[in-house]
Amino acid sequence: MQLTAPATRRTGIRDTDGMAVASFVLGLLGLLVLNIFLGPIAIVLASVALWRGTERPGRAYLGLGLGIADLLVLAAFMEFDSTISWSF
Repeated sequence: MQLTAPATRRTGIRDTDGMAVASFVLGLLGLLVLNIFLGPIAIVLASVALWRGTERPGRAYLGLGLGIADLLVLAAFMEFDSTISWSF
């Protein structure tokens, strides 16, 4: 007796598509706020989504690029202020 229906397609595709979209959104948000946290998270999510074979590689690549841009913006602000943290 089988309790679950057999899988007709790869079940991880939906998860990887969600990771690709999440990396894009977090990378975009990271340009505005909390880029020290959201940038690396976007990079990791995009990398995992690409490694698992997402059906949305464009969004994953955008998330990867935006995550890297978050860290570059942080580095530019730190160089401009000559500090390690934000100055208010």
